[in-house]
Amino acid sequence: MRGIDTQVRKNRRRIFKEVANLAYTSENLKDDVEALPYKIVDYDESEYESIYRERAIVRERIRLAMGLSLRPENQPVHLTQGLEESNISEKYYEPPLMQVIPSACNACPENRYQVTDKCMGCVAHPCREVCPRDAISMKNGKSVIDQEKCIKCGKCKAICPYDAISHQVRPCAAACGVNAIKNDEKGRAVIDNELCVSCGQCMVNCPFGAIADKSQIFQLIRALQSGQKIIAQVAPAFAGQFGPDVTPDMLKTALKELGFADVYETAIGADMGALAEAEHYAKEVATGNLPFSLTSCCPSWSVLAKKFFPETIDKISNALTPMVATARVIKAEHPDAKVVFIGPCASKKLEASRRTIRSDVDFVITFEELAGMFEAKGMLLKEIQALDELKGATGAGRGYGVAGGVANAIEECVREYYPDVEVHIEHAESLSECRKMLMLAKAGKKNGCLIEGMACPGGCIAGAGTNIAIPQAAKAVGSFKAAAEQKIPDKT
Repeated sequence: MRGIDTQVRKNRRRIFKEVANLAYTSENLKDDVEALPYKIVDYDESEYESIYRERAIVRERIRLAMGLSLRPENQPVHLTQGLEESNISEKYYEPPLMQVIPSACNACPENRYQVTDKCMGCVAHPCREVCPRDAISMKNGKSVIDQEKCIKCGKCKAICPYDAISHQVRPCAAACGVNAIKNDEKGRAVIDNELCVSCGQCMVNCPFGAIADKSQIFQLIRALQSGQKIIAQVAPAFAGQFGPDVTPDMLKTALKELGFADVYETAIGADMGALAEAEHYAKEVATGNLPFSLTSCCPSWSVLAKKFFPETIDKISNALTPMVATARVIKAEHPDAKVVFIGPCASKKLEASRRTIRSDVDFVITFEELAGMFEAKGMLLKEIQALDELKGATGAGRGYGVAGGVANAIEECVREYYPDVEVHIEHAESLSECRKMLMLAKAGKKNGCLIEGMACPGGCIAGAGTNIAIPQAAKAVGSFKAAAEQKIPDKT
């Protein structure tokens, strides 16, 4: 579904737009929040059988978009409870970040094989013959699977000559590489926060839009309105996210029209990270002091390693992530400013909430949330006249947004500044592939390697907060990378 403008995406964008509009215009916030579900859900155009259910779902989405938590199902908690605590200009994300809205969850089959109407009732009955548990019988000339006996081996599906057997899996669970999706007592999805690494892939793969993350757009707008000096940094994956005709310079001008004092490329911090990790590889891994090195820029990848492979913690690069490195550059140049990171990533929200980083990054929003802010202000980016120039980073840093880009940048720096060092690069994308890579590294099969891990398949351009299709985004990032005046950063 990625890159398709589904109703789920439209619903999310509408919520962000309306919450942003509240922040910009509301004079009676409590009453306006109460009225918002009725404004969003038209009585005659409900997506659900029950308009009351849809409004209940919208209420929870509004709370999350305002940085509040979901309300418990079994307690009388008012929609606006906690609102005053969120009606401020500075509020950190409070875990859990990813949450399942129970009323929106369809309680999809977790893992089930089922015979469809394509069954021809053939005489051979190969599905029945290969079943090791005698779970398949013939009724009214068609195959039927006894779910109590079925062990989900898939042999029946594999052998059916008509492809008449469907394997149904829960989309959110299939997208989760750490098995963090569990069931509640009603068969609805719940997230095990001890396992979750906040990548957001469950959220973007749920066809019902039942999983959502918290947002800071309300608080960010309040901060902008308060007159505070706020500087934005945009992640390398931003290219193309706001339309094919919206140039980086146009986006910078648009952000300044929203009220940001200035705009930096996060790729500046990526350049710094590429140099630091190149030096780390040359001095530690190439010399044999460390068996291998793991990149640090993807927070979900880092959390995955720390949670499930604690023996690799000392192998994770100590280089600052591009977001933090750029924020520190900004605050060194503008000590009186607050910093907002605008990117594709859900897990950056929790990275910024760490106590060691809170003083560096004040807000994190996604490209999707930023689009809601532009819509609330009625801004058409393709009509913006560029009055600014977005520059400062090299092609190496700009390439961080695509899977393999981090490793390539580091490799280029190693070859340029440590020509006698032979560099071995590996990269994995998606949490399941990242786990396999870490298992191989743990087993000693990746010694001497620099290993890049990306939680999202495709890299940052496939993050949970992106707006466009992955191939389209990769092309746009490639073009922006090629337009850089300098290929790799200078070693200083």
